[in-house]
Amino acid sequence: MSPQKAPSPRTTVKRVPQRADYEHDTIYQILDEGLVCHVGFVAEGQPVVIPTAYGRVADTLYIHGSPASRMLKTLQQGLDVCVTVTLIDGLVLARSAFHHSMNYRSVVVFGKAILVEDTEQKLAALKAFTEHVILGRWEEVRSPNRHELAGTIVLSLPLAEASAKVRTGRPLDDEADYQIPVWAGEIPLKLTAATPINDSRLESGVAIPAYISNYTRPQLANEVC
Repeated sequence: MSPQKAPSPRTTVKRVPQRADYEHDTIYQILDEGLVCHVGFVAEGQPVVIPTAYGRVADTLYIHGSPASRMLKTLQQGLDVCVTVTLIDGLVLARSAFHHSMNYRSVVVFGKAILVEDTEQKLAALKAFTEHVILGRWEEVRSPNRHELAGTIVLSLPLAEASAKVRTGRPLDDEADYQIPVWAGEIPLKLTAATPINDSRLESGVAIPAYISNYTRPQLANEVC
C-alpha cells in the first residue's frame, strides 16, 4: 500500500485497502494508458453514467463534446461528478469459483467540472484528446477552425481528489483448495492494434505513418501487491 494518504475521505479505498495507490504518478499513468472514462452524475434526480473519451494535461482531466450533450450541459451547473477509468490486465482463475478474480488497474476521480472558455486552453485540451488517442497525430491533421471550436464544449476536472486501485498476481485460494487437481493461474490480456485499413478515398501515394503502423498504448509495469 502506498505510504501517501488519500486526498479526501471519499477517495479512501475501503475494500481491500492494500491495493490502493494514491501516488500521482500511478494515477496519471493509468489515465494515460486508458482510452475511455465513465462519467457519473445525477441529472434531474436520475443517476447517469456516460462513457466518453478524455485527455489529460498535467493535473487536469478534460472531457468534451457537443453543446447539445446532456452530460456536458448538466455538468456545467457545478454538480459533483465521479469519473472512473479501468484497465483489465488479466483473468485470474482459482481452484474455487469464489476466488476467481481479475488483474486490473483503476482510477476514481471526484470533483466539479469547470467550463473551459479560454481559447488557448481549449485548443490545448483538444490537442490532448487527439494525442491521448494516438501520439503524433495532432501535428499532421488540420487544426479545429473557429466554427468547430464554437461547436465544441470542453470541461476540465482537477485531479485533486483521485485514487488508484491495482490488483496483480496469482489467484489466492483457500489453503485447503490448493490440493484440488484443477488448473489455476492467470490469462494475461492486452489491448493490441490490428493492421490499419486505408480509407476508401485516401489519395494515392499517401503512406501509413510509423506512429500508426506501430501503434501501441503506453503501459505501466506493476509489482505484485
